[in-house]
Parts: sequence; structure tokens; C-alpha cells
Amino acid sequence: MKLSRRTILQGAASLPFAVASLRMEALAQTSLTASSSEVPPILFVHGNGDYDALWITTLWRMESNGIARDRMMAINFTNPRARDDDAVEQPNRSSTEEQRRELAAAIAELKRRTGAARVALVGNSRGGNSIRNVIKNGGAGDVSHAVLCGTPNHGVFALDALLGSEFNGRGAFLRGLNEGESEVTPDVAFLTLRSDGMDKYAQPDGRFMGKPGVPTNVTAEGPELKGATNLVLGAIDHRETAYHPRAFREIYKFIAGREPARIAITPERTVHIGGLVTGAADGAPTNRPVAGATVEIYHVDRESGELKGELVYRLTTGADGRWGPAEVDPASPLEIVLTSPDAPITHFYRSPFPRSSDVVHLRAARPFLPQEKDAGAVVIMSRPRGYFGLPRDTVLLDGREPADVTPGVPTDATATLRLPASEVGRNIVAQFNEERIVARAWPASENRIAVAELTY
Repeated sequence: MKLSRRTILQGAASLPFAVASLRMEALAQTSLTASSSEVPPILFVHGNGDYDALWITTLWRMESNGIARDRMMAINFTNPRARDDDAVEQPNRSSTEEQRRELAAAIAELKRRTGAARVALVGNSRGGNSIRNVIKNGGAGDVSHAVLCGTPNHGVFALDALLGSEFNGRGAFLRGLNEGESEVTPDVAFLTLRSDGMDKYAQPDGRFMGKPGVPTNVTAEGPELKGATNLVLGAIDHRETAYHPRAFREIYKFIAGREPARIAITPERTVHIGGLVTGAADGAPTNRPVAGATVEIYHVDRESGELKGELVYRLTTGADGRWGPAEVDPASPLEIVLTSPDAPITHFYRSPFPRSSDVVHLRAARPFLPQEKDAGAVVIMSRPRGYFGLPRDTVLLDGREPADVTPGVPTDATATLRLPASEVGRNIVAQFNEERIVARAWPASENRIAVAELTY
């Protein structure tokens, strides 16, 4: 069943990032507590090359609607990036079977923690492949709901080449998941959420896979499944099918059986944050812990980006890579400095954290590029939970639209500013719609990169 809400959602990107005001009245509010036990425990599953930190705003919205923290979990796949050929081992990449085993273990753990007979699964992109794989291969009895957000259920492409790719609709993996009159498993409620043409992995032309003019044999309808409830969310991008406030509404409503009481995130009076330091190996991101990394946290001025007060927190990670909990001011932007072995010193600038979280994961910025050898400073604007869409969004870095953001279908999640040495130390404003972060330009000569990391 397809439920199009195009007319309602045409301006999805114009919605404000919904964080409740940090006035004392808002801080005095408490999250709803009733009926949490009526909702099955929820396990969130990230996509290709990602980590569980992407679900932070979704977790906050769930908590703001009365879902207890201990009834939710987000998996962090060890090697999150898919192999080029699913059947051929590749260092620091994962097969569909490895993902299936890790997800099955996470389901068992969430059931153990909560005592529930079944759990709800919510996945973005490749995470939906893993969800379907678990359900199809013996896990249906453990799962009540499956929400697939921007999942390439019929492939990113469907070609006779690259048949070993997990993302080829004509390959063995997806053909196995899609065989039969229905593409869903009985006794599990399935919902798919997709974009109305703005998902870069559901396009008829191969330009987004480096083959312009080559038909992919996939359309915007590719994420839909026969037998599922299929919902079109409007002009949102690939990641926003999971992390946008509009996606949250549909995820919550499908699992809870009712509309959420609120979309805005209810702030907490006291906020503690922590997470995991991870890295990369052989050019691929991993979610393995990094030992010997130093994490420092400072409050900063929201207009200048300059330090405000003393050091808030400092820790050098052990073998588990964990840091925190650190108590931070929920009204203040933060600078988080990560000094990680064999990586640039990374100065993360973040919007205020309205609620506590233990998935504030840190991964050092990528190495300096050859074209940056003469740069005085490098500042990166990053949007992990979505892409930059021009002209859909307001995207400004240092007062200008970034030249490295491609207009049209949103494809870019980062923008980079390179400055001469004479401009080291000045503040740089990163603006995405209503979220505004002020970073500082640090000297590249000291192996430092600044990252204005958007939350919304």
C-alpha cells in the first residue's frame, strides 16, 4: 500500500530543526512516561560506512515521547562498509552474513535486557538489508516491526555487471530477499520510507555511481516492497529518510500505533555526554575502539567560537575506546578536541546538546589532501544525518554557498574551506538552514583541522 503525502511534505527541508527552546519553562518539562511498555523495544541499525551515533536525534525524540532509554539500543557494526564483492574477503569490510550475525546478536541482547519476546527494528540504507536478511533467515519470530528507511531494496543499480555487489538488484543477495509473490516476511509489520526523487541511491541514471548516461534500471520507487506499507516523504535525501523529523513521526507512529505527542526534543536540566573514539583502516571507516586518544571538551561562545571558561573534561581512552560521561551546559555550544594516534588533531564544534547521550562518537578528520599542502587552515562543515541540497537548503560556509556542494539531488555531506596562513585564528560560521555553528580556523602547520559538525 502506497501512501503519498507529497503535498504536505513538499517543503520538508524548510521545517526547522525541532529542538525545544532552552527557556526555563522548557527545561522544567519532563518527557512523557506513560505507555512506554506498550511499545516494543527498538533497535536502530545504521547504514553503509556509518555508526550508531547517527541515531542520536531519533533517540532523543523517542525519549521525549516517553520511550525509556533502556528499551532502545543502536547497533555499531564492527566493519560498517560493505565489500565490493560480497563473497570475496576484503580487509576492514563486512559481508552480508557478517552483518546478519552481528545484528542477530544485538537483537538477542536487547531481548535479554528487556525481557521482551519481540523487538522493532529500524534501519537506514544498508541497515535495512541487514534487517531483511535477519528476518528472512530465521529471525522473524524475534521481530514485531521492520522500518526500512531509504533502503535500496531493489538495488542502487540492477545490472548484469558487478553481480557480487550487495547493492546490485540482479545479484544473488537481493534476488534472494525479493523472491516470491510478496517481498516481506509474514507476521512482521513492514514499513518503507523513501524520498520523492531526491535519494541519490534511487536514481535512474548512473551519474551518482560514476557512470553518467548509463541506466541503473532503478527508480525512486526502488526502496518500496511488495506487501509492505510504502510511504513517500517528499523532497528529502537518502539519509533524511531515517533521521529527519518527518521520518521520526512515521517511525514512531508505525511502531507505537499512535501519533507522537511531540516532534521537538525536550531538553534536560542536566546533560552528560560520552561515546566511543573510532578510526579508519585501509581507507575504510571502522567502529573498532581507538586506545590512547585524548578527548578534551570546552564550552565556547556561540558568536565568536572562542573558549568560555575552563576545561570541562579531559580523558585519554583505554583499550575500550570509551570516553565520558562529561557534564556539559545544555545551553552552550561545545568545542571537542580529539587527539588520536596517526591522525590530524581534530577540533569539533558542536551545537548545544539538549539531552544526555552515550553515542557521541568521535572519529578524527581525514588526513590532509595533497591540494592542502600550502593551506594555512582547513575547516570542514559536516552533516552526518543528511546531505546538503541546493537550492533546497540554506547552506553557507563563511558567508558563501560552498563551491564543492553540487546542486540538484543532494549528494554531499561535507564542504571544505581552505584559508591562507594570514587568516588562521579567525571565526568561521557554518550555517545549515536554522542550525548555526561558529568554528575557529586552526593552523594546518600544527596538524590541526576544524570540523563544524551539524547535529540536525
